[in-house]
Parts: sequence; C-alpha cells; structure tokens
Amino acid sequence: MPDRKRVEEFIRMVVSGDHVRAIEDFYREDASMRENTKEPRRGRDVLVAHEAAALKRMARIHTHQPEIFLVDGDRVAINWTFDITDGEGVTRRMEELALQRWRGERIAEERFFYDPASIQPVAVQPG
Repeated sequence: MPDRKRVEEFIRMVVSGDHVRAIEDFYREDASMRENTKEPRRGRDVLVAHEAAALKRMARIHTHQPEIFLVDGDRVAINWTFDITDGEGVTRRMEELALQRWRGERIAEERFFYDPASIQPVAVQPG
C-alpha cells in the first residue's frame, strides 16, 4: 500500500501536467483504467498510448491542485479538476473522482467517475 507521501508525489506530477510520465512512473505494468461505465483499458503501455493520444487532441490542459484526496490502506480517492482547452480555444472545466487501488507503490486499478453533462465552458484567467 502507498504511504501518503507517495500519493502526494503522484498528484504533484499530474498537477505539473506530465500526465503520461505519471502513468509510466506510478502505474503497474498490468494496471487498468476505467472511464465511468465503459470497459477498462488494460496494460500500462495501452494506458500511456491512450493518454498521449488524448493530450494531442487538446490545445491545453490545466490540472488544478486537488483540494481533497484520501488514502485508506491500498485505496486512494482523488477529486480532480481539469480545465481543458480544445483546438478552437474553448476551455471546459471537468471535475472527476478517481478511485484507485494500489499494490505496493504503484496503481493497479483506477476508475473515474464524472458527469459528462457537467463539462461546461468556463472563463479562464490568463497566465
């Protein structure tokens, strides 16, 4: 199970914008990721490729520092907020809850919960 410091390191890397490296450095080789009710993606290489492709479709993504994250043994919950800017320059805010199961110091399973209807355009401050 991870200690709180290890989870904080993961969060720092994601907040820094290095989403692909976070998967490479913090997920098990056999990890799975699941969006809401969709079928899980399996294998770290698949997760890395999927994340890289998703990021290429975005002009920019800003990850806010989570105000809430919980560590309970091998279970971690993180409340993420992302500002995602598309190719036309429209920025939408997305809030999601990530539930993770860690094995040792790496994430074995992750499932994201969010309401797609809540992803709405937002005004973003320059900088």
